[in-house]
Amino acid sequence: MNLLGKSESINNHEITASENLEQFYQEIEKNNSNLNVFLETDIDNARNMAEKIDSRIKKGEKLGKLAGLVIGVKSNINVEDFHITAASPTLENYMGSYDASVIQRIKEEDGIIIGMTNMDEFAAGSSTETSCFGCTENPSAQGRIPGGSSGGSAAAVAAGFCDLSIGSDTGGSIRNPASHCGVMGFKPTYGVVSRQGLLDLAMSFDQIGPFAADAGGIALMLETIAGFDHKECTTIDWEVPQFTSLIGEDAVNSLKGMKLGIVKQFLEVSDDPIVNIIEESVNKMEEAGAEVVELSFDYIDLCLPTYYLINYVEFFSATRKYDGRKYGHRIEEVCGEEVLRRIHIGSYISQKEYSGKYYKKALQARSLIRREITRLLKGVDAIAGPTVPKLPHKIGNTLKPMEMYAYDTLTVIANLAGIPAASLKAGEVNGIPVGLQFQAKPLEDAKILKLMAAFEKIE
Repeated sequence: MNLLGKSESINNHEITASENLEQFYQEIEKNNSNLNVFLETDIDNARNMAEKIDSRIKKGEKLGKLAGLVIGVKSNINVEDFHITAASPTLENYMGSYDASVIQRIKEEDGIIIGMTNMDEFAAGSSTETSCFGCTENPSAQGRIPGGSSGGSAAAVAAGFCDLSIGSDTGGSIRNPASHCGVMGFKPTYGVVSRQGLLDLAMSFDQIGPFAADAGGIALMLETIAGFDHKECTTIDWEVPQFTSLIGEDAVNSLKGMKLGIVKQFLEVSDDPIVNIIEESVNKMEEAGAEVVELSFDYIDLCLPTYYLINYVEFFSATRKYDGRKYGHRIEEVCGEEVLRRIHIGSYISQKEYSGKYYKKALQARSLIRREITRLLKGVDAIAGPTVPKLPHKIGNTLKPMEMYAYDTLTVIANLAGIPAASLKAGEVNGIPVGLQFQAKPLEDAKILKLMAAFEKIE
């Protein structure tokens, strides 16, 4: 049953919210110790909420669009009365004292938050291996990483532990694990979703977004969390589309007349088995009525260094508040290797004598990349291509930093440009999921969702 159908069934009392919750909790009890997806759950509070929802439905009261649906939250998003650790010993004892804006909206729509998911420490990673709580197992490719940094949130949906989850995406941290775990993940346009209550990694890139098993679930969550927030200065005051209206039996018809751009360099940097699956997927969309055009992007080698130079500086600035006085331990004294690397490099680049040489040049390069992506998108409705250029490695394999960063080659572009992007399963290589990524113009998030819904129907 798709998520829109399940939501309707709960509201019609064909399935109770309590039954839905217990099914998921049984799976968590059975498999979480092996998969290491949830760092913390609160079943008592979740049960109370489910019972209240069932009672209100019986009384004929109107409920929110997430009523009875079970939701996991990445551990760098504040939820009251949960440990908000960002998977770091720095914040091991930090209890959320308030709800982030996105959590307030989820609760207002009667979503049931069941727990906090694992992640790379302070979102610094692409594999969930930098978590101080240990790596999450990929439920769709056991023995391999689930991707990161929102690996726990993607795995929670893939493992059948919840209906929906949310994560944060700084350079691909939603789309990368969505690809590796074979689920859908959506990074909205920068500013479309409030970041208030998020422990930021790099504030000019970070965006909160949803994971789901189907396009209906993505639509429900986007309708819930998108929109202006007076408490957060980067949010855009715009009219949130009725995303759920884009999901339906005739969704595939939206491909007719749609122009998709295929960037040849995105395919050139990707492994051949992945390219084969992406080309098959594009052919299916072309057969369903889409027009496909080849594009060229000459700055692909500039994207990773530009992204990471800015990331280092912004991360260094963001971590200065973890000095051991107000929030837990002093970060440099307890954090892991990757977090410490980024702090040290960020500190170095931030010095006056080096900021012009590195940081300011990175900002100029970012403007160039944004202009070029804007130019490419002018002539098409969306760009389609691989989400990640290589398959997830086996847990425990040691990768050099640049090998790990290479996972982000195709995802950092959307963050540098501030555009919406999403990943959904396109196929498998030897049983390992491969993601198809869509990218579109700023505020054309609905167009990406249309493509996701259409692709779901032709699969």
